[in-house]
Amino acid sequence: MPNNHDQKHRSILQRIARRAMLERGLLPDFTARALAELDAIHGPAARTDKSTRDLRDLLWCSIDNDDSRDLDQLTVAQALPEGAVKLLVAIADVDALVRKQSALDEHAQHNTTSVYTAAEIFPMLPEKLSTDFTSLNHDTDRLAIVIELVIAGDGSIQSSDVYEATVRNRAKLAYNSVGAWLEDGGPAPPDIAPIAGLDENLRLQDRVAQKLKALRHMHGALNLETIEARVVFDGDMLKDLEAETKNRAKDIIEDFMIASNSATVRFLASKKFPSLRRVVRTPKRWDRIVELASEHGGNLPKEPDPRALEQFLLSARAADALRFPDLSLSIIKLLGSGEYTVELPGQTAAGHFGLAVKDYTHATAPNRRYPDLITQRLLKEAIAGRSVPYANDELAAIAKRCTESEDAAKKVERQVEKSAAAMLLESRIGEKFDSIVTGASEKGTWVRLLAPPVEGRLVSGFEGMDVGHRMKVQLIHTDVERGYIDFKGVK
Repeated sequence: MPNNHDQKHRSILQRIARRAMLERGLLPDFTARALAELDAIHGPAARTDKSTRDLRDLLWCSIDNDDSRDLDQLTVAQALPEGAVKLLVAIADVDALVRKQSALDEHAQHNTTSVYTAAEIFPMLPEKLSTDFTSLNHDTDRLAIVIELVIAGDGSIQSSDVYEATVRNRAKLAYNSVGAWLEDGGPAPPDIAPIAGLDENLRLQDRVAQKLKALRHMHGALNLETIEARVVFDGDMLKDLEAETKNRAKDIIEDFMIASNSATVRFLASKKFPSLRRVVRTPKRWDRIVELASEHGGNLPKEPDPRALEQFLLSARAADALRFPDLSLSIIKLLGSGEYTVELPGQTAAGHFGLAVKDYTHATAPNRRYPDLITQRLLKEAIAGRSVPYANDELAAIAKRCTESEDAAKKVERQVEKSAAAMLLESRIGEKFDSIVTGASEKGTWVRLLAPPVEGRLVSGFEGMDVGHRMKVQLIHTDVERGYIDFKGVK
């Protein structure tokens, strides 16, 4: 077993990541056939079809993570009379280069998602496509599917449409700098100032996003806030785990994507097309959510009620903002994970409990998620007035595969996170930490430290503990290769 001091941390984690991919049935590398197909693609797709609109003159911009290179969406807003706003969301036309049943498509259908580990990214599509030819890169002309929404002054959707267009990204922006500018009122990020009118357009987008969010929460969308830990390297050596936080720029993209995904489902339904839905069913552990609310001074009904839960969450955030992410994490664990399912014309699928959205799909990230690419193919055929490109049983099999592979990908990402966390903590055996219980079942009890934000298994002292309980724990063991971090409960 190699010693961590004899190898660079990044290379150790890369090896662990590749092993985890294989163990979970995912492919870390592209096949020779897929790479041969890739070699035959020499540039981005272009279209001369007269039905494709030319929207390159609009103030399109992308907002994503600081280091993102696979840009799936652009946004722009236009003020209308009486406080209404026309919102346009452009989604990269990945299908233009990744054809159904091609070798590239087969790889994408196998993994179904890009896998983002701390040490290495395993992209669903080769980077020549996902970060270049099918990415909505700065100052490049790209084909896109545009979702157009007219939003009333109260945040309600008045109308929507979907069509194909050519677009051009005028500014590649990042969440943190745009968020700080919107929230603190400081100087605009340097990429905004040179584009006349972009600062005003972004403020309009911000106002629309806040109205969309407010209306969703009125309808029972859950106001959850979790702590996402990001691994920080110094060169190839692991330095720290940093907690990422939400901001107004992330809100813009989140709320616009939710609205766009819902509009996509409505468009397909209007054309009598099936859709690949993303659903979060009614939580099975509502009884524990009721108990957890009671422990925090809340009172929830016996039957699942998202509006009542949202009201409790708002009051809990106001009462203890510092510990609210811990409560949110507990609620998320108890709500259960999402899944993909098919809704056929005339049917009614389950909605998304956490978002309080009845009609919901994944359509806005086709470079990195396979369900979005499937939805894009459905949309393009529906726009053109052609027939459905997939049989019902094909769609059902794809939905099942996407659910299973997404779960596998999350486990790979979590495995590498745990190995990185074990690296950070291996010199701190015997130390005591404050924690919150994040999982409790026959398989075991799990806790997350309040600082650093690390999760591990509670191997003793877990009697009577359930999700949401706080406790003092002592670190007793770490295993970097397996990503094991073991604690025991202490007084």
